[in-house]
Amino acid sequence: MTTHTAPEIKEMGCHDARTEVRAVVETACRLRSDQTRRFREDALLVTSELTSNAILHGGGLTRFNARIEDGSLLVQVSDRSMTAPHLVRHNPGLPGGFGWMITQRLASHVSVDIQPDGKTITAVLALP
Repeated sequence: MTTHTAPEIKEMGCHDARTEVRAVVETACRLRSDQTRRFREDALLVTSELTSNAILHGGGLTRFNARIEDGSLLVQVSDRSMTAPHLVRHNPGLPGGFGWMITQRLASHVSVDIQPDGKTITAVLALP
């Protein structure tokens, strides 16, 4: 098993997280096929949704990690909130509300681990 891991960074923003995921995916997927490009865009979208939600709704991003393990990309995002994400009924008068649904649709598996100091969401995306 080959593992590629982005360095764990405690203080980062959405852009930094996307940069790390892009580097991990490009290291693992040397071929630049259409399938690989789509996977990379899906991975970046999941990363953006999870990190921006941690920043906007979770009291701040406290930990981020991305790695390739057993043929999948694992994206882990931690924040200070102990509230699990949930689907929100769309309100046409308000922006947003699609992040959790997008993450669940693009990832092959999503888990939420709630601890006394916050939560960690792990999204797993199978490599092409």
